[in-house]
Amino acid sequence: MLLIVPPPDDEPWPTLGDQVCEFIEERAVFGPGSLKGQPARLNSDQRFWIYRAYEVFPRGHPREGRRRFQRGGISVRKGSAKTEMMAWVAYAELHPESPVRFNGFERDGTLRQGRPVSDPYIPLLANTQEQVAELAYGALMVICKEGADPELFDIGLDRIVRIDAGRPDGKAVPIAGAPNARDGARTTFQGIDEPHRLYLPNHKAAVETMIANLPKRPLEDPWMMSATTAGQPGQDSVAEDEYFEAEKIARGEVERPSFFFFHRQASDGYDLDKFEDRVEAITEASGPDVAEWSDIEGIASQWDRPKADKTYLERVWTNRWTQSAAQAFDVRKWKPLELTGEQIPRRARVVLGFDGARMRDSTALVMVDVDTGFAELVGLWERPDDADEDWEVDEAEVTAKLAEIMTRYRVMRMYADPPHWNNTVGEWSARWGDIVQEWWTNRQRAMVAAIGSLIEAIDTGRVSHNGDPNLTRHLGNAGKREINLLDEHGKRLWILQKLHPTRKFDAAMALILAWQARMDVLTAPPAKRRGRRAARITGRR
Repeated sequence: MLLIVPPPDDEPWPTLGDQVCEFIEERAVFGPGSLKGQPARLNSDQRFWIYRAYEVFPRGHPREGRRRFQRGGISVRKGSAKTEMMAWVAYAELHPESPVRFNGFERDGTLRQGRPVSDPYIPLLANTQEQVAELAYGALMVICKEGADPELFDIGLDRIVRIDAGRPDGKAVPIAGAPNARDGARTTFQGIDEPHRLYLPNHKAAVETMIANLPKRPLEDPWMMSATTAGQPGQDSVAEDEYFEAEKIARGEVERPSFFFFHRQASDGYDLDKFEDRVEAITEASGPDVAEWSDIEGIASQWDRPKADKTYLERVWTNRWTQSAAQAFDVRKWKPLELTGEQIPRRARVVLGFDGARMRDSTALVMVDVDTGFAELVGLWERPDDADEDWEVDEAEVTAKLAEIMTRYRVMRMYADPPHWNNTVGEWSARWGDIVQEWWTNRQRAMVAAIGSLIEAIDTGRVSHNGDPNLTRHLGNAGKREINLLDEHGKRLWILQKLHPTRKFDAAMALILAWQARMDVLTAPPAKRRGRRAARITGRR
């Protein structure tokens, strides 16, 4: 599975990426490791990333020739040479002959050969001082020393100075997580290596300081690169912030994104208790080039070690922020149930599920067609990230949406979780009678059964949907919380919880309630009809 934001446009943007890739493979070498000192070779993911990261605004645009993206991030599984890639990009940014900045258009509209950066200043951040030599800066030292032009660099443990015409002219420096260490520095490029390790306050302050420094050298069009593997969910790391930002860009919630992000992971739905599924998941997360030279089966066998940390292995080798065992629903099974373009017809028999918090969270309303099992998310009210602390869902808007549904469809039953909407649900019940019923989700046994009913419907294909991305997102956000109840096999039962404090799953809960309402309507005994007298039929005389 790939997450690429912004996605490629039909009409490619002008880019210096081809020139930069050619330069890296002509001048740079591999850093520490089995290929140390051999000519650099970019894989297809790395080449694609560099092409996109070096896009510039086209001729005639108000920002003609300037970089399209101020920041670029790449997220790939462990062992994909992401640190080496960052060092190669840093090498190109530091080199006095590299084509890394816009240098004009040719008459035919193509880009001229790019120019090098003037007086580069390149900080490369690691989470601790001990890690500096092991990450991008350490690789950059080897590349400068053993590459095609060692005479152009004065290399030290605390700085690599660029030599131009015999004089010092810019440098790259390693920094650890100290927020004020380089404050005021006029950076031209900066690298954040392994940002999933950067979660302490001083780490995040350092990154914010580095981002704030970017506009100080406008003539050199500064930018920042990050390279990571998926981190520990909920740790609030820099990498997690970037991943969430990319998801918002993918949902269209960022009007003018200046962040390019490439993330490759294994899809949902693999059973990592099975060796064959692990091989397939790791292969998908690797991409074709990395998979070709990797010992995939050797990696997959690590799960079989006694006391192996399987959560860690899944995170680093499949590059997944959400571990499959922690997810409540298999999104890979949910997605094929989409019926594109379908909708519930007017006057159909439907049921509703309603769940959510009024304050500082989200509320959802889901409708299911009783006869077909087709589900629609008909209302979702989510707190915006920039909302005031006292933000709350507009009750009048929710009631208006419910009234519209009551008018358009034949609503057979509505289950509403009442804690945060107690008075409102009571008013709805007074208005629409027994159709509106309270359904408390804090009843553990009832909740376990309702969740199981929806999971069975997904497994058997009895439920379908219109592909609403918000409903799918909320299903993917729902995690498992084990409770002190056992099933008939002695296994602990579970109910829903958030996988991350900021990831909402109210629409998933509303779907569970709507599906339970459908099951109850279908199994309810038919309503008794009032008896009628038989009419006497008389013939003509």
